[in-house]
Amino acid sequence: MIPLDKETFEAYMERLLEQVEKVVGALDKKDKKPQNYLNGERLYDNQDICLLLNVSKRTLQRYRDNGLKYHTILHKTYYREKDVHEFIRRYFDGENVGKDKPEEDAEDERTKNAGMLSDNEDEATADIKKDI
Repeated sequence: MIPLDKETFEAYMERLLEQVEKVVGALDKKDKKPQNYLNGERLYDNQDICLLLNVSKRTLQRYRDNGLKYHTILHKTYYREKDVHEFIRRYFDGENVGKDKPEEDAEDERTKNAGMLSDNEDEATADIKKDI
């Protein structure tokens, strides 16, 4: 075995370390999930959105019901990046996402349908006062 001086050994170890880093980098790239694009725009699947927004699959379904736009391609659901950003902006700005009526009108409608409010509250109040 040939003895190595310190400089030769360090140069050899440096080259070896560079090669190991290249191999690790190549393996990392190989393991990463391929990104999906549609017309140059990034697409996210259900798992991506759940991880990004830290929500459950059920909450994601509720977001879809409330107006989050999605596309189904080969039985898999995808979301365009632009649509997700728009939904988040509207949802967290307090806009009524995906609903035809304002929230309070919808609440009143549900209560009226349950028979809890009269169409004319003044008449109902007057009838009660007469009985007293």
